[in-house]
Amino acid sequence: MSYKAERFLSLASLDYAGKSEKELKLLCREVLDEGMHGLCFSPYVENQQPGDQISEDQIHRRMEIIKPYTNWIRSFSCTEGNEAIPRIAKEYGIKTLVGAWLGDDPDINNRELEGLIKLANEGFVDIAAIGNEVMYRGDLSEDELLDFIKRGKEAITHVPVGYVDAYYEFRERPRITEVCDVILANCYPFWEGCDLDYSLLYMKDMFRQAERAGGGKKVIISETGWPSQGTNLDGAHPSLVNFIKYFINTQKWSKEEAIEIFYFSSFDESWKVGAEGDVGAFWGLWDKDEKLKF
Repeated sequence: MSYKAERFLSLASLDYAGKSEKELKLLCREVLDEGMHGLCFSPYVENQQPGDQISEDQIHRRMEIIKPYTNWIRSFSCTEGNEAIPRIAKEYGIKTLVGAWLGDDPDINNRELEGLIKLANEGFVDIAAIGNEVMYRGDLSEDELLDFIKRGKEAITHVPVGYVDAYYEFRERPRITEVCDVILANCYPFWEGCDLDYSLLYMKDMFRQAERAGGGKKVIISETGWPSQGTNLDGAHPSLVNFIKYFINTQKWSKEEAIEIFYFSSFDESWKVGAEGDVGAFWGLWDKDEKLKF
């Protein structure tokens, strides 16, 4: 083990009980500086939302901010300018988990899949994700989703192809699990009302459930995070301190057990309050003005 890795594990295993908010911020910054496996890329700036065209300039600006801290990025769409994200990431030497966003519009779905196939064939995709929480939202039937995944796998043969959903969907939908090369599981203790003190144990259990469902297939945590402010959800309390502790715990576990995690998210995005309530806008490591929270 390298000196840098030993230093990280020593740092991350410190007991931060009783530490002040200032001390926690400093510790969190040190953990961030050691780097992470992956980060979910947030492209939308203030007053933008899905449906708006995003520019390469804003992608470049945000990629410059995150590039020192992550080995991978995850993108969610292959249209409306999002298709430039994996191309630009490659310019910075960052690996890519690229998603085709599937919903209830057949025309958009086909354009998304075609965009993902094109990017993969051009060499800009390291892992392809066909759909994100489609079963959770109920936008397509299981058979419809399977058709999209199978079409994608026929055209993308040189990199792993998977589907992203809540960890339990892979247990409950074995046909989807079977067709995936890799299991891309979203694990959110917060959204299940878990107290911060038990959240790491809860996330580990979510991961193990996805592992058992996968039957030996590789499992990647495609999203996890904690909001820095907003309304409580049962025992889950958003706050800057809880946000910091969750990030530290997640990165510590990722390093110690070589768990591949895409942390959610890079930047706060205000548009998300519509779908997720007030907490939706506060998942980023950087705020909406691209300032690091700690």
